[in-house]
This record gives sequence, C-alpha cells and structure tokens, in this order.
Amino acid sequence: MCVCMLCTYSDHKAHDVVPLKEEYEGQKAELKETEAEIQQMIQKRRLKLQEIKRSVELSKERADRETAQGVQAFTALKESVERGQAEFIRTIKEKQRRREKQAEDFIKELEQEISELKKRSSEVEQLSVSEDHLHLIQSFSSLNTAPPTKDWTEVSFCPPSHEGTVVRAVIQLEETLIKQIKKFFEAQLKKVQQYAVDVTLDPDIVHPKPTQSSAKQEVKEGDDCRCVLSKQGFTSGRFYFEVQVSRWSTWTLGVARKSNLKREITLSPNNGFWTLCLKRRGGYFAPAEPSVRLPLKSRPEKVGVFVDYEEGLVSFHDVDTAALIYSFTGCVFFSRFCAACLSCVECFSPVSWCILHGHRHLSALLPD
Repeated sequence: MCVCMLCTYSDHKAHDVVPLKEEYEGQKAELKETEAEIQQMIQKRRLKLQEIKRSVELSKERADRETAQGVQAFTALKESVERGQAEFIRTIKEKQRRREKQAEDFIKELEQEISELKKRSSEVEQLSVSEDHLHLIQSFSSLNTAPPTKDWTEVSFCPPSHEGTVVRAVIQLEETLIKQIKKFFEAQLKKVQQYAVDVTLDPDIVHPKPTQSSAKQEVKEGDDCRCVLSKQGFTSGRFYFEVQVSRWSTWTLGVARKSNLKREITLSPNNGFWTLCLKRRGGYFAPAEPSVRLPLKSRPEKVGVFVDYEEGLVSFHDVDTAALIYSFTGCVFFSRFCAACLSCVECFSPVSWCILHGHRHLSALLPD
C-alpha cells in the first residue's frame, strides 16, 4: 500500500486510503473509457471530414455542371446575336451595293448622253459659222434638233435610309432570342421537375377544416377555408410540386418555414414565407421586401414551385409556357418547413394578413 506522507499525521490522519493496485486498476479502466470516447470523437470527426470533403466535391461538380450549362446557354444567345448582327451588316451592304450599282448605271448613262450632246453641240457650232451655204442647208435638218436623250426630270438619287432595316433586324433578333430563351426555360423546367414530390394535404393543419378529395391532393371549389397545409416537411435537398390555379380568382402559393405563428402573420421572407400571389383584380406580385409587382404576359393555369434548400432558392414556374415567373434567392430556412399548401386567404396587398388561429407550423399557401 502506498500512503501519502501527509496522510500519516496532522489533519490528514482521517483520510481514506485505498490499495495502490486497486486505484491503479480503477484509473486504468477510466483511461480506457476516455480513450474509447476520444476514439469515438475522432471517428465522428473523420466522418464529418469525409462528409465535408464529399460536399466540396459535389459542390464543385454542381458548379462545373451549372457553369457548363450556363456557358452553353449564353453561347447560344451570343451566337444568335452574332448571326443577327452578321445578317444585318450583310443586308446593309447588299442594299448599299445595289444603290451604288444603280448610281453607276445612272452616271454611265449621263456621261454617255453628255458626250453625245457635246458632240452635237460642236457640230452645230461648226455649222453655224460655216460659209458653205449648200452644206448648211443640207445638214440643217439633221443638226437642228437635239439627239434623243432620257428625260431626267423625275429621276432622283437619294441616300438610302437604313432605319427600317435596323428595326427589322432587331425584331428578328428579338424573336430569335425569345425562342432561345424559351428553349432554355423549357430545359430548366424539365430539370427541376425531376425533383417532383407528391404533396398530401393535411386536414388537421387548416382553419377552418376544408372538404378534401379522396386523394387528399386538392381542395374543392367553394370550400370555406383559410389554409390547407401539406403533411410533408423538408430540412434539406430539393423538391418540386405543381398546383392547378386556373379555377381560383385569388390565390397565394408558396412555401413557409415551420414556426410558432401568431394570429396574424405578414406574408414575407422575414416571417418565413416565400409566396406568389394573385390579387382579386388580376394583379400578380411576390411579397418580398419590398413587394415585387409581376406584369405577366399570360395567366398561369398551373404553377410549379421548386425549392433548393441548400442553395436557398424558391422559384415559381408557369408549367404550360415554361416561363420563370419569379425567384426568391438567398433564402434562409433555418429549420423544417412544409412542402405546399392551399390557402383561401385573400391577398390584397403586400401587407396582407394571414389569419392562422394559432397553428404551430405552416407550409405553403394557395387559392381562394
């Protein structure tokens, strides 16, 4: 047994003592536990290290892929512009060539007539001073009139105007670019549609409770509802869903962060709402900060919603035309949020209130 010298006298005499081997075995066991914990911590960090490295690789692959697709899209647009420019220049040059050819023909014809007139003038002048009476009389009938020439009174040559050519070229370029952009957005829509999910409505997360179809994927017209939320929730990755909005005169569609909700909530990204709205008078807007009015060319009948959690992106698409309606970027979701919902809340202005009556989480909103 090993005893501390201080423990044999003075105030330390009452201290407990243990056999050295027993203490050794106990501390050795504790060290093994500590070593196991440290090894476990090392393993966790190695896994996290691998996860981060893999994430970096995936991020680089995605960046390279997006860059390649972006370069391809911009190259196509650039080539369209260059072709339009080349065609415009060719048209201008061809028009100028024709005008120059016309001018050259006029000049040649005028010079020919001037030469003939000078010749006739010289002959008339010589005849007028001739003392040969017989010669003058014999030549008079042929020289007394000017030679046949063109009437140049109505002939004019004005510098060409190329304004119409410029306008036509720009219109043609616009049409070409619209086609190219449409093809691009069609490809983008197909790309995000790969992340489509089935959205199931949750009748227990609404106020008041709506009547649902057996599939639980639609709200019947005429339902007196405030909100219909989805059962699904997401904390990572990408997802896409579509909503038929053609039957509704007003609607609000989007996604929202799970949160404790007050009775009244302003639809805005600061409050965890990323939505698209149709007002009763037909105006579309995105309740951002500040609100963004959307002068759409056509009325969407089906709207697709795409979310990239890690990218912080929420985008709205017109499914029929493949047009991108609006995108929220730099979104911070923080926590779980639901996929979709159908709402009958009236959305009249950027500061409209959504009456949720204390529900603890919300997803995305739609129709009235």
